[in-house]
Amino acid sequence: MQKKRVLTIKEAAGLIDGLTEFRVRQMCISGQLPCFMAGRKYLIYEENLYKVVLGTDVSDNRLDENEKNA
Repeated sequence: MQKKRVLTIKEAAGLIDGLTEFRVRQMCISGQLPCFMAGRKYLIYEENLYKVVLGTDVSDNRLDENEKNA
């Protein structure tokens, strides 16, 4: 079983060009981006970020890379 990578708002915004911390926070507050809170900090699963913003699944990309190497 693979661990899920958890991102802060700052880390999430840094992964995708053109996505600001403000926008990520607004998506969390509005419910567009599934997240959870640890104290006052919003935390986002990397998989959810890619699904919502790019419409792709990170695990699909990893599978494709593994198939190329095989």
